[in-house]
Formats: sequence, structure tokens, C-alpha cells
Amino acid sequence: MTDWTGMEAVALGRGIAAGEIDPVALTEAYLDKIAAHPLRDRIYARLTPDRARAEARAAAERARLGLRRSVLDGVPVSWKDLFDTACIVTEAGSAMLEGRVPARDAEVLQAATAMGLVCLGKTHLSELAFSGLGLNPVTETPPCVNDAEAVAGGSSSGAAASVALGLAAAGIGTDTGGSVRVPSAWNDLVGLKTTAGRLSLAGSVPLAKRFDTVGPLARSVADAAALLGVLEGRADGPDLRGPGNLAGRRFAQLTTIAQDDLRPEVAAGYADALGRLRAAGAEIVDLAFQDLAGPMGDAAILYTGEAWGLWGDTIEVAGDKMFAPIRARFEGGRDVSAGQYVRAWERLEAVRADWHRMAAAFDAVILPTTPNIAPDATRLMEDNDYYVTENLLTLRNTRIGNLMGVSAVTLPTGAPSVGLSLMGAPLGEARLLRVAAAVEAVLG
Repeated sequence: MTDWTGMEAVALGRGIAAGEIDPVALTEAYLDKIAAHPLRDRIYARLTPDRARAEARAAAERARLGLRRSVLDGVPVSWKDLFDTACIVTEAGSAMLEGRVPARDAEVLQAATAMGLVCLGKTHLSELAFSGLGLNPVTETPPCVNDAEAVAGGSSSGAAASVALGLAAAGIGTDTGGSVRVPSAWNDLVGLKTTAGRLSLAGSVPLAKRFDTVGPLARSVADAAALLGVLEGRADGPDLRGPGNLAGRRFAQLTTIAQDDLRPEVAAGYADALGRLRAAGAEIVDLAFQDLAGPMGDAAILYTGEAWGLWGDTIEVAGDKMFAPIRARFEGGRDVSAGQYVRAWERLEAVRADWHRMAAAFDAVILPTTPNIAPDATRLMEDNDYYVTENLLTLRNTRIGNLMGVSAVTLPTGAPSVGLSLMGAPLGEARLLRVAAAVEAVLG
């Protein structure tokens, strides 16, 4: 018997359409595998089996009648536990929100459900999504697929682990400074950061609303594209057809900041990936963008200022329930003034305009997704200085995409926990995914 839980989401959807896969049996296969997995409680905050079975039965009936709503109708996925689920606890990885039960689904969950996705359950995350590591002693710390003693990357840590370990066909996460791309990279997945504003944030627990984005963690570019479509309430995602090779493709390799202090495993995996792209006909041009230093320096104002503005009152009352390093990150925004925040955004908008003019000459800007690979969870807990430095390093490269306001995707390079990122234009997901599909075909 074929192990459906090892298949790509689009392949599962095609199997359902062809009558070869029953959505009910498929959902039961995932629920059984989750129940038997020794690390399930470190990955799923809670399961939604009754909902999953009901949605699977409805998908099976639509398939029988030839009324399937999307290419992924009947495919089971996981949801990060900051997306509201009606009558199901949603706590965003924080004891401050313990027992929080929303009255309705988040808008993206509503859209995905209307297109036939099956909700398996809610996955663990970094507390209030404010860490790139995925370490959360308040709830659970999901494992990295390449090292169960290492963190999975955050903040969509459980989402990545659920897909990498075959406990969901795909995961839906959020990305404010790298929270889809980091765990995707460390777990050898494809992760798509959408442009801020493209997908609804209504009904998702916020961190910094001007940077928060929704995105899929998946096994392939085709899966990521199809998931983007259903999250938007469409039957299919962007058309990936186009030149299937890299001949004539022109990439900018960002050298400013993004190449600094790469760990040996990352440097080797990244260099190998670039070599394969060049051998496949791609032109890769070094690109220095010195103005990037300004926004990177302002990131503490931009992120922590907004995060404290949203959560400060709650933390002042119940902050003793938090993981201390996460609380400290929030409290870093306590003294950010309105003037500082506004001026930082004015500077950022000016740099963004220059970035977009520069990047328009290339098919994508490329860089290592993270400068490091997944660190050991125990050491992070025992050494606060190490926690702080690793967290900041982890998010350094991915944050560039959020600051510049662009679409971005990370792809596995073949080296464990080493990802290659491609950054495109704002709202340029369709073109970026077509380019990513050609790169994926080379990287394997």
C-alpha cells in the first residue's frame, strides 16, 4: 500500500480527483500516524479529529459527485496555533492566553475550508511568534527533522515538524521576520513568505501587524503555489508553467550583510547550490546594497515598538507567565517613542523604493535563508547569551525580505537544514514561484 503521508499535497489532490484516494481514509491515515508518533505532543498543541473527519466526509462526497472545490479538496493540513479556530482553544504558545476560545475561524482558515482543506489540528510555536528558534518551554519545543535534540526553527516550528515528519500534507504558518522560512529551511521544506497584506490576518493573533504575513510550509513549490491559491479562496494557485530551465535567468546574489558570518555547513551548502545554478545556465551577479544597513539597524524600533504597543498592557499584568527571553524581547519596545517609530518607517519606505528599483533588473535576489543551522535546545535553555545571539543571527537574513516588503521563498539545497532563499517583487508571488520551480528542478 502506498504511504499517502509521504506524498506531496498536490499529488494527494490529484489522487482524490482520480478516485484513487478516499479523503476519509487519507485523514484517518494521518490521524493514526500522529497518534502513534512518539513526538506528537511536541508538535501538535491540539488535534481537531471531529472537525477533520467531518471535513473529509464532505470532501469525499464532493469527489463522488464531481464537485470538488479545488485541487487540494480533501487534503489534510496543520495550522499554527495562532489562527483562530471556532470553539477550539487558540493560545499562540503563551500561558497568558491559556483557555482562549475564539467564536469563529480566522479568515484564511475560512477560505481554506471553503476550498476543501481538512484541518488536522493546531501546531506549537514560539511564544506569541516572537522568536526564530522555536524554543518554547511554556508549551512544547518541536524537534528538527535532522536532529531531534535541536530546535525546529520558529516561530512556525510545529508547522514545519508536522510536514517534515509526515504528520500533515502541509502546514500553514505566519512570517513576521522569517517565521515560515526559518523552520522550512531547517526542516528541508519549501516555505513561502507572502507580501504583507496579500492574505488576511483577521482572526490571527498578531505580533507586528505591518510585518505579519501568512504563508505555507510544504514539500514542493507546486504545493506552496496551490496552497497560496486556496488560502486566497481560489481553486488553484499561480500557473507554474513557463521556461523549465535556468538558461537566461539572471539572479542577484546579495553580498551586503547576508554573507557575513556564515556557519561552515551553510557556506558549503550555499556555494554548492550556486554552483549547480550556474552549471544549469543561470547568471549570478554579486549585489551590494549598502543602504540595507539603515533598516537593519532600525529593526529593533520597528518590530519591538509595534509588538510592545500591541502586547504591553497584557505583559504588564501577566508577564510573569512568559518565557523570560521572549518577555525581554517585548520589553525592548517599551521605551520606543512614537517619533522614533514614525521616523524609522519613513527611512524604511525610502530604502524600499531604492531596493525595488534595483531588484527589478533580476529574476530574483538570492541569499542563504539562515546563516546558521538548528542549534541544540538544551544549550539554548542553559545559556541566555547564546539564546540571544543565535536568535538574532537566525532571523538576520530572512528579516531582509520583511523589511523590504517583498515576496520570498526558501528551497532546500540538499544539504541538511541549509536553505536557499529567493526574493521577488511585492505581490510578485506568481512570477517568483515560477522561477522557484525552475530552481527546484536543479537543486532536486
